[in-house]
Amino acid sequence: MNNSFVQLVFLQFRSFYREPAILFWAIGFPIIMAAVLGIAFSNKEIKRTVMILGSADSASFEKELGADIGMPSRFTFIYGTKSQAELGIKRGEIQLYFLPSSDRITFFLDPSNTEAQNTYLVLEREFRRDNKVTKKIVVQPLTSLGTRYIDFLIPGLIALGILNSCIWGISWTLINYRIKKLLRRMIATPMKKSYFFLAQFSARIFITIAEAVFLFLFAWIFFKVQISGSLLALAIVFFCGVIAFSGLAILVSSKTANTEVANGIINAVTLPMMILSGIFFSYHNFPEWLIPVIKILPLTMLADAFRSIFVEGAGIMDVLLPSLILLVEGIVFYWLGRKIYRWN
Repeated sequence: MNNSFVQLVFLQFRSFYREPAILFWAIGFPIIMAAVLGIAFSNKEIKRTVMILGSADSASFEKELGADIGMPSRFTFIYGTKSQAELGIKRGEIQLYFLPSSDRITFFLDPSNTEAQNTYLVLEREFRRDNKVTKKIVVQPLTSLGTRYIDFLIPGLIALGILNSCIWGISWTLINYRIKKLLRRMIATPMKKSYFFLAQFSARIFITIAEAVFLFLFAWIFFKVQISGSLLALAIVFFCGVIAFSGLAILVSSKTANTEVANGIINAVTLPMMILSGIFFSYHNFPEWLIPVIKILPLTMLADAFRSIFVEGAGIMDVLLPSLILLVEGIVFYWLGRKIYRWN
């Protein structure tokens, strides 16, 4: 084999292992993620919560069903009214609920929600095992506004769009500027540094609004998704979300001038939030000890606030606290990023 070809291959290997940051993000970070998620979920049974209508406690539940079915260890049964059950569906706290009566058990779920379908199938199998329950089992599809899976998904996707647009759009642009020595040239001009960052944020506001509007129009036309809450509250949450993730983007881009390291850092910031924050499925399916951590993630707060406005009819006062937290987080991230920002 041509010696020059071999030397060129070795050159690529040397440039790889001589950069410790690349080694960490390419090899170390996936191992850390696998270890953390593996420890979190291995050998631990996740309990799913199911609401029962018309029963006040466990004893009456079994009496209503007419048989001692026992409590399947994979489920936690709670009791409530229909309005409480629908609120739980909208918030992703439960995936289905059922009403036991004298001759049947009626399940209420969205057939397009695979998680709800799986929960229903497991429950039905438990009920039918050894003829524990002989009543007729029927399914009543949920079709009202806010109880469908698409109503849960769209607000989460809008929040995820803001995260990706800010982190990838701002961070990647600024890192590219640094790699191409453009930041060094800009700082040599009379330009104010604050104006430079403000311009990034201002442009990102319009871009994220356009992205969100197109997504909502698509969902509104094809799936009849609606906003039942305050539009002003939605605008406030949206604005605070863009500030939070723009500040985070400036912090993320503050040091590196290496594309592979930049990829690793950006993925380290975005990937855990995409998995944990309940964008595609409810984060209530994660272990109980992890839920408080998930709730304080910026993407979780933004997605929850959007969902409360879209499906619960929330107003300004309902989303004031998460909006303030996102705003403060954005300012803190920006301040930290400015403190350590590398212009050359």
